[in-house]
Amino acid sequence: MYEGVVQDLIDELGRLPGVGPKGAQRMAFHLLAADPEDITRLAEALLQIREKVRFCEVCGNVAEAERCRICLDDRRDPSMICVVEQSQDVAAVERTREFRGRYHVLGGAINPIGGVGPEDLRVRELVARLADGQVAEVIIATDPNLEGEATATYLARLLKPYDGVRVSRLASGLPVGGDLEYADEVTLGRAFEGRRMISSGTATP
Repeated sequence: MYEGVVQDLIDELGRLPGVGPKGAQRMAFHLLAADPEDITRLAEALLQIREKVRFCEVCGNVAEAERCRICLDDRRDPSMICVVEQSQDVAAVERTREFRGRYHVLGGAINPIGGVGPEDLRVRELVARLADGQVAEVIIATDPNLEGEATATYLARLLKPYDGVRVSRLASGLPVGGDLEYADEVTLGRAFEGRRMISSGTATP
């Protein structure tokens, strides 16, 4: 639709996940109108990603060295490993400030339709981390969808023979502020599975 490099830019932006043709067009024209210094900084950041960013040799998280900052942090509890699908999930868990263990990034989830099996994920590397007997609990924090559930089930069965290693799954259920009538069957079912007792206390009429 447009000439030369403008259309090339739109095409490349349109290949990004979640970006449609109109979104790519808007971004392209925003860049055309941007300050040249902003464009230079963006270009340099993209180049540095390819040159500097790698994956941690231990957990698979993004890093700028052989090991990520979490694996290098001696204050983290090495007896607990939280298994996630992608590096973005590490950032999400870290924002809660509730977990002080370490991570293992699988690099995806089991998806037979998409041609992704256990051998395509960092499963062997996870098993290898249990060899020294230091890990006491593996927390499976895959997404609460069909692929995430399949991955969690596979890992639970795979790790079951390891004595002394507790395998747990993040609880999921109804969101705060959500309406029961709009909850899907899987979410509602997980909410029932994860129910917990509450103190009766003393009722005041």
